[in-house]
Amino acid sequence: MAMPLTPPPGTGLRFIPGFLSRETQERLIALLREVVRHAPLFSPVMPGTGKLFSVRMTNCGPLGWVSDAGGYRYQAAHPQTGRPWPPIPEMLLHAWAELTDYPDPPQACLVNYYAPAARMGLHQDRDEADFTAPVVSFSLGATCRFRIGGTTRGAPTRSFLLTSGDVVVLAGASRLAFHGVDRILAGTSTLLPDGGRINLTLRRVDRPTTQRREGAITQTTTTPRGVGS
Repeated sequence: MAMPLTPPPGTGLRFIPGFLSRETQERLIALLREVVRHAPLFSPVMPGTGKLFSVRMTNCGPLGWVSDAGGYRYQAAHPQTGRPWPPIPEMLLHAWAELTDYPDPPQACLVNYYAPAARMGLHQDRDEADFTAPVVSFSLGATCRFRIGGTTRGAPTRSFLLTSGDVVVLAGASRLAFHGVDRILAGTSTLLPDGGRINLTLRRVDRPTTQRREGAITQTTTTPRGVGS
């Protein structure tokens, strides 16, 4: 049974219910339609088995996450069209700045579309270079049963309901927590015409170019993953 999400203190896990108003959600959906027009949804493939994910996805930002026979990675272009990913919508960049104290902006926004029967197994987000950067997740559309555990696969888990407009931040000790989506609850939102769900995940892939040290700001140079490597 899913319970209201009350993050344990000191874990870095944050839950912000209703962060996005209905009006903001509708504006964001309109922007995402443009993203998908330039970078169509595709079905990622499990590297070991060749099995298709039950979710379809795309990306926006300088880098995008992909999974295929070559493994999990970030790259600068859509795997099917070869074109660069479209930019991350400004409202999401503003949300990142409001919700996190990380010095640099996100480099990737994963756009996962869940049809009513889609799921996402327990996994860690660990394809990034700097785990001090948070992961910020926005829910749009149908309510889902979200599950989160510890940093080992066998750790106890809890499940929570995430509704349209909710935000979850994985930071600190929770940054590498196993998490997933057990199921989509049909009929819980009218935001998407087919009753599905969209999850937007903002991630920083590389180490920050801006570092705060004892109140000072210094600049470093980083080559984004998937660009020139």
